[in-house]
Amino acid sequence: MTSSTISYKHHRFPPQIIARAVWLYFRFPLSLRLVEEMLLERGIVVSYETIRRWCRKFGAAYAKQLRRKKPSRKDIWHLDEVVISIGGRKHWPWRAVDQDGYVLDEIVQTRRDTKAAKRLLVRLLKKQGLSPKRIVTDKLRSYGAAKRDVMSGVEHRSHKGLNNRAENSHVPLRKRERMMQGFRSVGGLQRFISVFSAVRNLFVAPHAAGHSQQSYSKAHAALRPHCLQAQEYY
Repeated sequence: MTSSTISYKHHRFPPQIIARAVWLYFRFPLSLRLVEEMLLERGIVVSYETIRRWCRKFGAAYAKQLRRKKPSRKDIWHLDEVVISIGGRKHWPWRAVDQDGYVLDEIVQTRRDTKAAKRLLVRLLKKQGLSPKRIVTDKLRSYGAAKRDVMSGVEHRSHKGLNNRAENSHVPLRKRERMMQGFRSVGGLQRFISVFSAVRNLFVAPHAAGHSQQSYSKAHAALRPHCLQAQEYY
């Protein structure tokens, strides 16, 4: 992660402190007030509202500069959706993870039907640039209908027991939802999960043969310029 394309103009705190606060918030199940207290314990006086603004302004920029896992035709996509209530209305974050648990993409939608499943698959193909070896889903029929329209030649396995990889990936988000006492808007939820998953991806252990320990270490190095250097202020 480099600071050359991110402007910190008019911010009185060093970039390392800002990035450290943003990283703490998105990496661990902490509230904004807890991040405020952690910084205060190190002698850094900043309000939780300022941290909120930092997360909103810099979170997406940091996520875009993090290294992404190189796609492969041997990848297996696990697709799943989870319901979240916002203002009394149901919304579904649709998520795709690979065989290692690496989040490939996720999108918040108001539907749980073929159109929504198709939108996720189209976004995935555009981002990844190639089709996977197979996709694994639960028994929701919308996945099969969307797959036939978008990638008819890809193997599809539909069984709830096979999709634990995707279902388990929802657990950290559920923890954050409880910590934050729910999400206030659809846009806020989409912004949060985009950065949240990008940061968590750096800590996905390399299980597959094509995901080497060397590339795993390089991914962790992406955090050092901004986050780890903040220790000099502690």
